[in-house]
Amino acid sequence: MTDISAPSSPASPSAPAAKQAPPRTRPEWMRPATLAVVIPSALVLVTLVVCALFAPWIAPYDPLTQDLIGSLQGPSAAHWLGTDDLGRDVLSRMIYGSRIAVIAAAEATALAVLIGVPIGLFIGYHGGWWDWITMRVVEAIVSIPGIMVAIVIIAILGTGLHRAMFALGILYSTAFLRLARSVVLAEREEVYVKSARVMGASPRRILMRHIFLNIAPPLIVQVTLTIGAVLLAEAGLSFIGIGVQPPQASWGTMLNTASAYMELNAFLAVPPGLAIVATVLAVNLLGDVLRDSIGRGIRVPASGRPKDQPRRAAQVKTAEGRAWTAQEDDALLVTGLEVMVSPKGGAEVPVVTDMSLRIKKGETLGLVGESGSGKTVTGLALMGLIGAGGRISQGAVHLDGTDLLTLSPAGLEAARGNDVAMVFQDPTTSLNPSYTVGSQIAEVLRVKQGLPRRAAWDRTIELIDRVGIPRAAERARAYPHELSGGMAQRIAIARALSCAPKLLIADEPTTALDVTVQQEILDLFRDLQDDLGMAMLFVTHDLAVAADICDRISVMYCGEIVETAPVDRLFARPKHPYTAGLLSAMPHGVSGKPPLPVIRGSVPTPGHWPEGCRFAARCAYAADSCARPIPLTGDGPLVRCARAAELNLEAAQ
Repeated sequence: MTDISAPSSPASPSAPAAKQAPPRTRPEWMRPATLAVVIPSALVLVTLVVCALFAPWIAPYDPLTQDLIGSLQGPSAAHWLGTDDLGRDVLSRMIYGSRIAVIAAAEATALAVLIGVPIGLFIGYHGGWWDWITMRVVEAIVSIPGIMVAIVIIAILGTGLHRAMFALGILYSTAFLRLARSVVLAEREEVYVKSARVMGASPRRILMRHIFLNIAPPLIVQVTLTIGAVLLAEAGLSFIGIGVQPPQASWGTMLNTASAYMELNAFLAVPPGLAIVATVLAVNLLGDVLRDSIGRGIRVPASGRPKDQPRRAAQVKTAEGRAWTAQEDDALLVTGLEVMVSPKGGAEVPVVTDMSLRIKKGETLGLVGESGSGKTVTGLALMGLIGAGGRISQGAVHLDGTDLLTLSPAGLEAARGNDVAMVFQDPTTSLNPSYTVGSQIAEVLRVKQGLPRRAAWDRTIELIDRVGIPRAAERARAYPHELSGGMAQRIAIARALSCAPKLLIADEPTTALDVTVQQEILDLFRDLQDDLGMAMLFVTHDLAVAADICDRISVMYCGEIVETAPVDRLFARPKHPYTAGLLSAMPHGVSGKPPLPVIRGSVPTPGHWPEGCRFAARCAYAADSCARPIPLTGDGPLVRCARAAELNLEAAQ
């Protein structure tokens, strides 16, 4: 194997563009294990609806026709499910009873939605005394057993199916009200809602066009759960005689009749009982599938990647054939890393491809590029935190000689914090608002290093003081909202460095800060790096910040590295047109006269990348040679450009 500085081999026919398109992934509900649940459940519900709609044509007998001589018979050719105490055909009454089940579910659920959702949207958005009064009433209702509330309402309104369903609709509306309110409380503080208000949108328009769409997925799931609960409640109310009234056929009244004749014909309770169990189970199972398919989370295996798509063996060669050898002073060596994501209902697409980089001990490597280039995904992949729907399909991540991608979940969890840590962009969201900042740092020390409570607290005070926060003991007892943005970010840095990691990943840690505090944070990073000797991967979109703190810079575009060079050389002699475009677009590097230079076009989304150079559509120097896959080449500094040798690009001013 050759060293990184060795010239790369020419692109082979099996280069990245020659790879076959990734196979399409099935939606959650089409997976074999899910279909085994969906198909039987759907068949049960379809049968229920068909029986309800076409009962007069399907039922072999009139459900009210009596034959006292043939009462309490068992199953026979004439009566497949036997007869009841009045000689009525049980199968016919079962079929007509499905009408009651469908009507009951539709009436009560629709009423619950129509009452609960609008009120929940209103009080969640407006708050104030409307919210306080409504929630006290709801709390009073839910504090009483539901069936008791329904009985009280029925006692006031009278018995009968429709009155009973009105009572259940009022009862179950509280669940929809609380669901709508909780979603609105979270969404009304989002920036897009504030933007709509700035544009002059009315509260009604904001609720219906902006916020209501966010309640739709959990609302559908709640509807399925409510249907199952209504079916059970209707059967229970009819069983005790305050729901459907005889001689109407419902599954609840049939169970009531069967309970009186258990000694004479025990089978009489089996058909309505099985019908209730099968229907409720089918509705609830479909609700689970809906929750996994359209809810806010996506269920994935514990390993973080689909079981039928295992990660390929770790590689030490990139896709274009360049060999990367580990060196003694390497802190991090990433080779051939590829990250795939699975959009709902779509094909699996790559978001990071052939990512290869190295960071030496004590060195800072900047990772820059436009939004959508894959910078943050790369950092999360190194930490094993890609999340649901994503997976690492190939590559190796060697941290001080250990491949993190081969570790078990427990081993990777142990490495996080001790060997590799991460500082996120917004400290106000990365710190838990429910705990003091000191307790959050002390928790890391107690869990990762096994320090006793007192020793962990003393070490926490030292860390807070080390990151430049005055009155460290006092600040340690403060909550995140009591600190400024700069102080909160210093706390986040102290927490990340509490176990002296070998590698720190900083994901745009200064973006949310003003310029003065930003410079203080950069100085803090430098001081801590000198003290600890750690390596650092600094993710940013600001080239000026990268120039200030980084030793080398890797420029990323469309999920791949297009250029890597020391800071001075990158700014003085950029080799890739994309790098030159980023440098020219820096406000620091232009005369100040408008217009500010920009790179034409925008970053293509994953799945729509061209086969050759991914920057070609936006590049003023594109040629026919750019239509083919281009390897990362160079002796020392690396560049992914077919015309790099002949171009003389403008340096940063």
